Amino acid sequence: MEAGLSDLLLLGVALIGAGGLAGFTAGLFGVGGGFVVVPALLVVLPLLGGDPEKHILVAIGTSLATIIVSSARSVQAHSRRGIVDFELLRGWAPWLVLGVLAGISVASVVNASSLVLVFAIGVLVYSVYFFMPDRFKGSTDNHPAVPSGVGRVALASGLGGFSALLGIGGGTPFIVTMVICGRSLHQAIATAAGVGFIIAIPGALGFLTIGLRDTGLPTGSVGYINVPALIAISAISIFTAPLGATLAHNLSEIKLKRVFGVYLVCVSLAMLHKSL
Repeated sequence: MEAGLSDLLLLGVALIGAGGLAGFTAGLFGVGGGFVVVPALLVVLPLLGGDPEKHILVAIGTSLATIIVSSARSVQAHSRRGIVDFELLRGWAPWLVLGVLAGISVASVVNASSLVLVFAIGVLVYSVYFFMPDRFKGSTDNHPAVPSGVGRVALASGLGGFSALLGIGGGTPFIVTMVICGRSLHQAIATAAGVGFIIAIPGALGFLTIGLRDTGLPTGSVGYINVPALIAISAISIFTAPLGATLAHNLSEIKLKRVFGVYLVCVSLAMLHKSL
């Protein structure tokens, strides 16, 4: 009985903590919180039983489902300040969804460890820009344009597919792209929350569908989405996402860039550890 109570306590604390951090980071950095949710679920899902080989799929699917809530709440908080680029989101949406569908189709056969390693290295490289923004700063005329045409199709589709495979909202590479293209970090973060929302809906539905006939899933799972974890994490993130958004707008551009750089390093180290 004591072991059972300990397991339940660990489950509750982990889910509450994951929900709180997922919502806060969604508001602060415009990311969906998948980098918080997936590792937390890999800790607690064994307490719910099921085939250990299926836990990663359930973690990814559940993470995408929680991103729907955290990103929507984040977009709502940022849009009140009028800095979400909804026109850009409308142009990117079809290609993001196309990429998500492609990502889901290979989710069960891809070598996830290799993908995570590549992503971790890429994020670490990106962090250099945010730690030393002045080194990369030129005149406003030197910024490349936001990708359009074939470039937009390739970037948005790749971003959607990669995000679906890892259970993330895709905010990190999107923010880096927007900042390099001359957008303010505040606007990039606000709009990235919308990108996460667009990716998460088809992503969650896809993982739910492909897992419906699977057996040996953790207790409370519908397809590759664990309903108790989804409810617990989403309920907490609703309250913490606006807190992150408020802090983001209270920080200066340079401070926010450096905080985001620290975040990128933490994400990279966590992913490196996961891939090894």
